[in-house]
Amino acid sequence: MTPIALTIAGSDSSGGAGIQADLKTFAAHQVYGASVIVALTAQNTTGVTAIHAVPADFVAQQIDAVFSDLDVAAVKIGMLATAELIETVAAGLVRHKARNIVLDPVMVAASGARLLEDKAVDAIRLLLFPLATLVTPNLPEAAALLGAAMATSDAAIDEQAERLISFGAENVLLKGGHGSGETSTDLLVLAGGQRQHFSAPRHDTRNTHGTGCTLSSAIASGLAKGLALPEAIGQAKTYISAAIAAADQVPVGHGHGPVHHFHHWWDRTDGRKP
Repeated sequence: MTPIALTIAGSDSSGGAGIQADLKTFAAHQVYGASVIVALTAQNTTGVTAIHAVPADFVAQQIDAVFSDLDVAAVKIGMLATAELIETVAAGLVRHKARNIVLDPVMVAASGARLLEDKAVDAIRLLLFPLATLVTPNLPEAAALLGAAMATSDAAIDEQAERLISFGAENVLLKGGHGSGETSTDLLVLAGGQRQHFSAPRHDTRNTHGTGCTLSSAIASGLAKGLALPEAIGQAKTYISAAIAAADQVPVGHGHGPVHHFHHWWDRTDGRKP
């Protein structure tokens, strides 16, 4: 049976993040991708100039259309923009008994643009955390969710991950990409208290647009294929690291370009398949 993953997120008109990055990632992992678009952005590699939220009732209709027909094995949630949309998505996931939910609490774009209403942060904690198999905040997002300063030490990172678990998520992956050092280390905290670290070398590139979307979608792809959570995260970490390392080989735009979602298949010199 073909594994199916669903992304519920915003559209990035430049194709590097959001729905577009999610669908590329699903395809790269040989998973069939479906989508529910909750917001449109006028966006490119230099920034976001406008956001248009999709009406909540139409978002609900998209969710019902997908789940009533497709056997969705995993769900990735990205940018949701407003508290009303968060409420709509949460209700839809409950209605259809969605499984393997990976929540990427997107708040700010790589360019610095705000992608989430301030009052929507509470809705994420209250409505989506308890539904999530895994929540994947980066260090600034974790700080915003907790109303705290960004963690800068291993002890602080561990403490913030533990606090995030208390909001009801089954597991939390606190990403270390905004940290320092030669390696980027993500901390997985399981609901039972176990810890596991996933590390990869840092790469010197500004082309990291869509990194968080891509990692969470890669994890959802693994879950859709039946992998255990640690294995899905490990494979996703390897994939995103390689996608970042290859990002400069497909230069796009004048700002923070996208990672290379299809690095494994494209020829490294001319963009064609080998």
